[in-house]
Amino acid sequence: MGIGAAIATTLASHGAQLALFARSEDKLEELGKQIVRKAPATKIVTQAVDIRDYEAVKQAVDDVMKAMGKIDVLINNAGLALGAPSPFHALPVSQVDQTHLTNTSGVLYTTHAVLNASMVPRNSGTVLNVSSTTALEAPPFPGEVVYHASKAWLEGFSNALRNELVATDVRVLVLRPGVVATHFHRQRVGFDDAKYDGFVQGFDPLDAQTVADAAAYMLMQPLNISVKALDVVPTAQRSLTVFDREWTSREHRDA
Repeated sequence: MGIGAAIATTLASHGAQLALFARSEDKLEELGKQIVRKAPATKIVTQAVDIRDYEAVKQAVDDVMKAMGKIDVLINNAGLALGAPSPFHALPVSQVDQTHLTNTSGVLYTTHAVLNASMVPRNSGTVLNVSSTTALEAPPFPGEVVYHASKAWLEGFSNALRNELVATDVRVLVLRPGVVATHFHRQRVGFDDAKYDGFVQGFDPLDAQTVADAAAYMLMQPLNISVKALDVVPTAQRSLTVFDREWTSREHRDA
């Protein structure tokens, strides 16, 4: 959904062949149909897989290799932020585990499997990790501890992995979206419309397509160029603690 679907659709429009992983098989199949209607030449492999299960991930990656022969790009986009606005100590451990394991182990497992199956043997590829502006600034919102920690971890993982792959042509990139108008942010506030409206009051959040275009820009640079990290935020989002809540009430000639 959201950013992941937009990235897949955008890359297909540029001629990419796609392997899509998610837990929901029916949503994957529907997305695949939508993409093919827009880009009929696109080859798509879909795999319903829980990325918290390494053996399932490895098998899914092996299936993609059999179907497509190689994997040039890995985009780690799957992520959760469950429990807001409850503070960390009040969260059920089941929610802590679901967020933590999806956001960290999921990235470890998919990256490990893809590097071994295709990128390191071929000495080529690009790993794009979708992080968040919360990775660099501790969010002031309640219920963000596990999500923030996982995104801060993702930054460290990306930096260290980039160094370890120094003797290869594999790039490691990080994309950090700010506030985006997707299912993700509504989920963060428990699908409470009043809380969501308050969160985006006075400014226009990004849409998923804007983030997808940023991802495409990073990936389409020549292989000798790495946009190592890119922050894409609404201009009104000056930082995690400072939002220009008067943005939409002013005239913006170029908006």
